[in-house]
Amino acid sequence: MIDFSKTYDVVIVGGGPVGTGLAIELGQRGHSVALIERHATLHKVPRGQNLTQRTMEHFQSWGCEAAIRAARTVPQGYAIGGMTSYRTLLSGYHYDWLQRDLVAPYYNAANERLPQYQTEAVLRARAAELPGVDIALGWTARDVAQNAESATVTLTDAQGNPATVAGRYVVGCDGARSAIREAVGIPQTSSEHDKLMVLLVFKSTDLHDHLKRYPGKQFYCVLDRALEGYWLFFGRVDLGTTWFFHAPVPAGTTRENFDFKAYLEQAVGAPIGVEFEHIGFWDLRIALADTYRAGRVFIAGDACHSHPPYGGYGVNTGLEDARNLGWKLSAALEGWAGDALLDSYSAERQPVFKGTAEHFIERFIREDRDFLNAHSPEEQGEAAFRKAWDSRNEGSSEVMSFAPNYQGSPLVTGEPGHPDARGTHQFATRGGHHLAPATLDDGRAVFDTLGRGFTLLALGAPDEATQAFRRAADAAGIPLTLVHQPHAGAAGARYEAPLVLVRPDHYVAWSGTDATDATRILTRAAGHSSEPS
Repeated sequence: MIDFSKTYDVVIVGGGPVGTGLAIELGQRGHSVALIERHATLHKVPRGQNLTQRTMEHFQSWGCEAAIRAARTVPQGYAIGGMTSYRTLLSGYHYDWLQRDLVAPYYNAANERLPQYQTEAVLRARAAELPGVDIALGWTARDVAQNAESATVTLTDAQGNPATVAGRYVVGCDGARSAIREAVGIPQTSSEHDKLMVLLVFKSTDLHDHLKRYPGKQFYCVLDRALEGYWLFFGRVDLGTTWFFHAPVPAGTTRENFDFKAYLEQAVGAPIGVEFEHIGFWDLRIALADTYRAGRVFIAGDACHSHPPYGGYGVNTGLEDARNLGWKLSAALEGWAGDALLDSYSAERQPVFKGTAEHFIERFIREDRDFLNAHSPEEQGEAAFRKAWDSRNEGSSEVMSFAPNYQGSPLVTGEPGHPDARGTHQFATRGGHHLAPATLDDGRAVFDTLGRGFTLLALGAPDEATQAFRRAADAAGIPLTLVHQPHAGAAGARYEAPLVLVRPDHYVAWSGTDATDATRILTRAAGHSSEPS
């Protein structure tokens, strides 16, 4: 229960996966958190299913990876694959899509797939285990005010009774129509696509029977010229019975004036029995907040960025927001953060989503439209069209090139650049990029040695180099874990550097051979300098 008489370290508005993940991050670091959620019970719409390897690393850190995997609604061992099909699911033109197994070696956890309400249930249970996290369900945020020391959120319960709760910081994780974002006046830049979309949840064993010809698939995308680059998208909720379906519909469509069963059968390419459980609508749009911070108030998840559910970027991007912001708020609360650290949250995360929208959502809508306008079996002949269709999934992969990074961040020492969603997956360490897994000479996994603050991996580096970083950390009061092995070994060879400074969110702050600038490198990583890299 929330203690309305106290000032929490952080008040989080929104108890979805992003807000609850942030509460866990902060609670595990020993901070007091008030988590406010307007819904008293979990929704049952199976959105946000795809969880990347990087997201599963968060759940490892938050102590709930096993529980997340146990909550899976499709049996363990059934592959997490997708495919794209032409015109209908059963047309015979198809290729594998979103093959996340291609990047598996670069992460410390396997990916997973389950409905968001299952993920939320696990995260809430984990948050409830932490003594510093207080949860209030059924309260709606109406406003927020702030001063130099704290921020106060005005709430009402289901009966309209008012209350206020204060925190040294407030984070709005309250969705695309965020009351917190609106209250502090953070503007958004929108890219409207002028599309009304339907979300159907339905039962159909016939559809499962039809799709047995494509084993190991959990989601299916259908493209057709008439859709102008937009998708018909099917996903499994369980194995054999329940499905969800996203698709564009004409403006003005309602539950009563449209034949959704016929629409499904057209997309499948065969008649199916259907029992609808949910029919809902949403507007296809991409919106991005101009900044993620206003004083002591921050926003995260859909409050920052909203977009169509293409490629599973939504919940994963939001959880990365939480991981990035969590350690920085903790550093500020503990007193070792520099002035630039909290500002770096927006500086790092905002351009990453901008790149995601431009290069992995809008780009693919355009490319699908242009391809389908140029190709069809009627115009080219079946053989030529099949060759062109099959070639779409050759060469560079969307999964391989989606590598969010903070290269060029004010906190990072390394090659120049700017934070972006595009990158390359490499084992060699680079400033601003995610740390890949490795095994130390003593058999320990590197990820198991990382501390709650910064970690210096010293892999065959001289003692004087590690001591230079130790002295710098002690002088600045920055928490630093030293992981030392006398020889480079396999990990040093993989990382291609004897010294690797790892941030609390498992991104590399710097890697190299010379510890002469240890103080500058470490204090910069903690936000004490904003000079360009």
